[in-house]
Amino acid sequence: RADPVTLPVVGESAAGQSKAYALPRGQVVKIMTGAPMPAGADAVVPIEWTDAGRAKVSILQAPGLGQHVRPRGEDVEAGDRLLDEGAVLGPREAMILAATGYAHVTARPRPRVVVISTGSELREPGTPLGFDSVYDANSFAIAAAARQADAIAYRVGIVSDDPHQLMAALSDQLIRADLVVTSGGVSKGDYDVVKEVLSRLGTVEFAEVAMQPGKPQGFGTIGDDSTPIFTLPGNPVSSYISFEVFVLPAIRRMMGRLPYRRPLVQAMCTAAITSPRGRKQFVRGHFEVTPRGAHVTPIGGHGSHLIASLSQSNSLIVVPAASSAVEEGALVDVLALDRNF
Repeated sequence: RADPVTLPVVGESAAGQSKAYALPRGQVVKIMTGAPMPAGADAVVPIEWTDAGRAKVSILQAPGLGQHVRPRGEDVEAGDRLLDEGAVLGPREAMILAATGYAHVTARPRPRVVVISTGSELREPGTPLGFDSVYDANSFAIAAAARQADAIAYRVGIVSDDPHQLMAALSDQLIRADLVVTSGGVSKGDYDVVKEVLSRLGTVEFAEVAMQPGKPQGFGTIGDDSTPIFTLPGNPVSSYISFEVFVLPAIRRMMGRLPYRRPLVQAMCTAAITSPRGRKQFVRGHFEVTPRGAHVTPIGGHGSHLIASLSQSNSLIVVPAASSAVEEGALVDVLALDRNF
């Protein structure tokens, strides 16, 4: 209506303390935000559109049918899927669960990952370094990567090439481990400390995988609870790429997160690459998407000890085992390490 209309106010409906009203035609109930609509009501008039009268109220602007009303089921209807399997319970997920009345849901805990570096030549960063020693970088990188995957990481640190010390460290840590990751001591020519100790604690298989870097690998279970363990190579780049290829999918699977593996994307390679035929090659690269499309540039050499180029990269170029070279301008598969998935 164009003209103001005055109607009697027959009650008040407040959120959480509402009386059930059956509202006859020609009457109004004062209603607060969040309160249920009285039976028979078909619109809400903002107080700014009235003279704010108490016993009677003059409506200065008429609402449309259903205006300012939040219908039941407007946000979520019965039978709607609230969350997908594998969703991480963060603040937004907690909000929708609580708002729809779920006090409990079945969830998988974040896996506890114990990280150990083995090697008598290793030293903690910040301590004096001898001519025959190097700083431990692997355990820091692997622990950080596990945390980035939403796991709880316990960096135990360095264990020397002493079977008694390694046995003690592993036995001590198994009580809090859902997964153990070691680096070092699995290549040919290494002291067989890791293999010797793990053979006493469980069943672990060691193999040479047709990949570069990261050829020597080990996996199995140890302890009374058959805790899974990955034994990664000691070279820093090898250990990091091995984590990406093998350990990350395992962590995501333990949490029920899909996809388990980081998806491959395609990009144009800006430089030629040589690769050993018969081994899948993971080449450090810088990936970017420009108006001209996705491009990736190889960074540094292939050496598994060259950490600087890894720190400057944001991706891994995947060269198939059947290839011995990639030409400049060719399309390649890329693992974009900075992308969430």
